[in-house]
Amino acid sequence: MTAAVTADRVRPDGTVHGRTTIASRAVRSVVSAVTAEALEVRASTVSVELHDDDGRLVVVARTAIRVSPLGVASADSGGTLLERLSAAQTTIRERVLRITGSTIARVDLRITSADLRETRRVA
Repeated sequence: MTAAVTADRVRPDGTVHGRTTIASRAVRSVVSAVTAEALEVRASTVSVELHDDDGRLVVVARTAIRVSPLGVASADSGGTLLERLSAAQTTIRERVLRITGSTIARVDLRITSADLRETRRVA
């Protein structure tokens, strides 16, 4: 996405009160942070592309995903990998709308690697 996200401030009587513009770089940063949080990885490991689809955003995010090592059961895993990715897509769509006001048409998550982290127990 090369254009900024723009929203007019419209008064109840229909007159335009002003304009709010969010640069595409800022929107990419928000999407990156939201994606990282949803998939439990560092934001610096998330790469985001934005495209316009008739005024709505298409998000393409490339990132790792946190998973438990094989053979280690995790009660807080959040379900299967596909269930977690589906939930992350919904979270990204809703949170980006709430933060930026941008409507997202589609979220494509491209998983590049697995971030294996063991849960540490406190004795």
